[in-house]
Amino acid sequence: MASKSSTSPAFLFSVILALVIGIHGGEITVYWGQNGGEGTLADTCASGNYNIVNLAFLTVFGNGQTPVINLAGHCEPSGGGCTGLSSDIKSCQASGVKVMLSIGGASGTYSLASADDARQVATYLWDNFLGGQSTSRPLGDAVLDGIDFDIEGGSPQHWDELATSLSAYSSSGKKVYLTASPQCPYPDAWVGGALQTGLFDYVWVQFFNNPSCEYSSGDMTNFINAWNQWTSISAGQIFLGLPASPEAANNGFIPASDLTSNVLRAIKGSAKYGGVMLWSKFYDNGYSSSIKESV
Repeated sequence: MASKSSTSPAFLFSVILALVIGIHGGEITVYWGQNGGEGTLADTCASGNYNIVNLAFLTVFGNGQTPVINLAGHCEPSGGGCTGLSSDIKSCQASGVKVMLSIGGASGTYSLASADDARQVATYLWDNFLGGQSTSRPLGDAVLDGIDFDIEGGSPQHWDELATSLSAYSSSGKKVYLTASPQCPYPDAWVGGALQTGLFDYVWVQFFNNPSCEYSSGDMTNFINAWNQWTSISAGQIFLGLPASPEAANNGFIPASDLTSNVLRAIKGSAKYGGVMLWSKFYDNGYSSSIKESV
């Protein structure tokens, strides 16, 4: 007599979850530009390890200041010294990698004095890095894919108006992607208001240098609570922001084996899961290669 088979609900759930996780593959974002020893932008994109590259940083802007881009040892923007990056940017985009300009950073001098100031900064970004026209485009004629808000100082005011003004340019043709890199304590002290606009396509949350909400081996409670808060916001996708090596941050690094076997398994089922963001290309000595099949 043939035996009657039975399948437990728990087994079915695990199979369904595995299928969802397998289908919902994530992406890897990396910051490039703050160390001349990290290789060229073109080589970074050609590695096949990254889907999005953030050029770091436009460090000075707003409140009447002349904007300044700082790409550390890669090039000197004064006198058009960074326009040669245009060919690298186009090469990245041709291979399917989005290239964003990250504004702000931990040591920049920036703030927005008013809603009008925010609109002026948006116009500057559009004309000099996006689809507008200017005789002094710092990175040449390449059209970047969008703007990343890495706001870690200054004032929390008017970033929502900047996001709204930038988003309006999407109606001019090519979509302007908006991304942000808040700290994991929720809500973020600097761009919390801007994120309430619902205009951001990708949000890579910095789950490092923040012990209260980053992952701790053996106890995921605080991390998961923070992750669930962030995935509840009105945004396209949420990324897990990590240092690419122990040297890249004071704390928060997760060994690749722990990330792939524990952390990603816990968060990839989130409907808004987007992938992993790494700080930065200079510190990524094989980390992205070891995790990309699991992200």
